[in-house]
Amino acid sequence: MGGSVRTQTLTALLCLGLCRGPWDQVQAKRVSEPTSMEISQESSDKASFSLGFMSPHNAGRYQCQYHSRNGWSQRSDLLPLVVTGVYDPPSLSAIPGPVVASGGNVSLSCSSPHPWQTFRLLKEGGADAPRHLELKFPREKRQALFPVGPVSTSHGGTYRCYVSPASYPYVWSLPSDPLHLQVTGAYREPTLSAQPGSLVQSGDNLTLQCHSEAGFDTFALMKDEGLTPPVRLDGQPSPNFPLSLVSITHGGQYRCYGGHNLSSTWSTPSVPLDIFITGLYRKPSLSAQPGPSVSWGENVTLQCRSEIWLDTFYLSKEGSPAPPQHIRLQDTTAPYQVNFNMSPVTSDHEGTYRCFASSSNSPYLLSHPSDPLELLVSGGSEDAPVTPWRGPNRYLYVLIGAAGAFVLLLCLLVVLLVRRRRQGKGRKPAAAATIPAPEDEGLRGSSGPAATAAQDENLYAVMKDTQAEEDRQLDSQAVVSEDSQDGTYAQINSLVSEDPQDVTYAQLNCLTLRRVTSGPASSQAEPPAEPSVYASLAIR
Repeated sequence: MGGSVRTQTLTALLCLGLCRGPWDQVQAKRVSEPTSMEISQESSDKASFSLGFMSPHNAGRYQCQYHSRNGWSQRSDLLPLVVTGVYDPPSLSAIPGPVVASGGNVSLSCSSPHPWQTFRLLKEGGADAPRHLELKFPREKRQALFPVGPVSTSHGGTYRCYVSPASYPYVWSLPSDPLHLQVTGAYREPTLSAQPGSLVQSGDNLTLQCHSEAGFDTFALMKDEGLTPPVRLDGQPSPNFPLSLVSITHGGQYRCYGGHNLSSTWSTPSVPLDIFITGLYRKPSLSAQPGPSVSWGENVTLQCRSEIWLDTFYLSKEGSPAPPQHIRLQDTTAPYQVNFNMSPVTSDHEGTYRCFASSSNSPYLLSHPSDPLELLVSGGSEDAPVTPWRGPNRYLYVLIGAAGAFVLLLCLLVVLLVRRRRQGKGRKPAAAATIPAPEDEGLRGSSGPAATAAQDENLYAVMKDTQAEEDRQLDSQAVVSEDSQDGTYAQINSLVSEDPQDVTYAQLNCLTLRRVTSGPASSQAEPPAEPSVYASLAIR
């Protein structure tokens, strides 16, 4: 059990308030060895024992008692006296790390280059958390794990560990370096932003700002190092963290915390902020399909293309607080390009865009920016919702609407035709008129080319309308006007036989013009007797 022996002077104040007087003699004894020290003095309520120059021999447990005229009192409670600094210090670490979220678990590892049987963990301050943890092993070991958790705010603080041999439990090593266990999640998270932005060229100035409404007076900034948890949160009173001239080492993901002075508890971490360093590769090209000017509600595709092999592409909008969009290529063969689809576009998409390219092995180191592309959106309004008539399929909807209108018009025409046909069935068909032979037999007997040609002519006649009975059958509510001037025009198509003895028939297609007035059916007068209709047909 090698190690340098270090001693120190310690003044032990024993029996403070435990040996209350008055007494004339006080005795202090070390329990491990039956040696005692006695002090004779006048009446007093306490006594001091000086142990002088401390050494491992003084280590142990002590008790005191006092003597009065009534005899010796009972012994006090045991007081352990530990002598540290006898052996080399161990090392203390936290697994997975000293910054742990509330409710999580952590293990504190105490290790030493020399094997020991007893490992001790002490916490400075804090009445809730255990102040002294001890692990003993039947065989000597070089490491001991102290599990802590589920972690609460009371576990935050400073820890140290010691080692000692089993035969000398009160002779300890030098303390390890302090380990500050910090607990996060005690308060609401702040917000982290970058000025002038998260895309910064190497050599430019950058400031990260941690904002909070919880009234913090201490702020800490932490850069994520992959899967490695943060080692320590070093607070500062200002929420601004200037990074001055940035370099490629500043690229990465950052979070900030808020807390209070002299406390080991912090807020929930902010949403991570990615910082990209640009200007490391040749710039890509950016184009818009179908073009940089689109209508409100249409689709547009922004294509970013690189001439060299880069498999990750970023699209940034000028003035937007949102982080840049990114797409990683699945196929690493040429051409090296990706498409950023915007569907459907609104006025929010209008603006100036640039794209960048990078390697997936160094995702925070980007190329030079592409030439700017200004996207213009015409029509629509910010408050108007995206409707199908403004969407990419609006032509299809127009065709569907036109087809629906055509079907509706066709149905209307069918209804009108059916109604017209029903009205036609309600009328009596025009009777075939038998035309008697005229008295002038001379005319009928005349023959010649003129007479034969006249047989095929259409004969027209204007007759007086006397068909009141037919009108009554069509509409029982209608009353025929008494105006004698109403007339019917008829077209007569004649079919004349070549035999002069045959009867000639004529078909009349009547179009009646009359005025109709409505009235009760009971008020209709009795129809007059139907008169005869005569027509003179001259056949030449």
